[in-house]
Amino acid sequence: MNGASPLGRIRVVLSHTSHPGNIGAAARAMKTMGLSRLYLVNPRHFPDPEAEARASGAADLLARAVVCRTLEQALADTVFAVGMSARRRDLSLPFCWAREGAARLAQRGDADEVALVFGNETSGLTNEELSLCQLPVMIPTDPDYSSLNLGAAVQLMCYELRLAALSPGAPAVAPELPLATGAEIEGLYAHLERCALASGFLDPSQPKRLMLRFRRLFARSGLEREEVSILRGLLASFERPKLRKKS
Repeated sequence: MNGASPLGRIRVVLSHTSHPGNIGAAARAMKTMGLSRLYLVNPRHFPDPEAEARASGAADLLARAVVCRTLEQALADTVFAVGMSARRRDLSLPFCWAREGAARLAQRGDADEVALVFGNETSGLTNEELSLCQLPVMIPTDPDYSSLNLGAAVQLMCYELRLAALSPGAPAVAPELPLATGAEIEGLYAHLERCALASGFLDPSQPKRLMLRFRRLFARSGLEREEVSILRGLLASFERPKLRKKS
């Protein structure tokens, strides 16, 4: 697959990976299915000889891997992210199964930067990390034994992404205006939280639950860049009277 393929615009993001062997296994899984862009969020051990050994011919992906301090940084220039989860979460967006999630991610990858995000081997993505993604996805494992190794989960999703890229459904309809990036949306959430706190609408003793609801609301809409600008302009207009009063 070349860069024109949707696979060329899909990054696989591993957040807070504990075992370097799993990073190597993920790189191998990606390369066998034509994906090449690996992002690592604060890995415990990297680079590491065990990662190179487990990569088994995919050391080039490890050499080009982008290491980030936070998931926000890894998703900053993406417009759509799928977050893998082994369970339903309180206040999360409605989830979908792996095949549908891969198809939607590949479709968005036709025109934009997108991401497939995996969490720590032990606990998966935190609620805060999952809230940075627009689509929670689950692999339909047997409920009596749902434990799935990180490398195996990456392999399964990369396979589904390759199937979706080789056999695309209806072509994606490009938005009339560019979609907002992760960094732009995070800026909106920070601005919204600041205004909600200043107005007294947001209780500072329980801020995260309300903000998770805002995230769920806006993630369903697929915000365009201009819409983010309009919302931030509105929020700024609420702040201006207080600034004049202080002066």
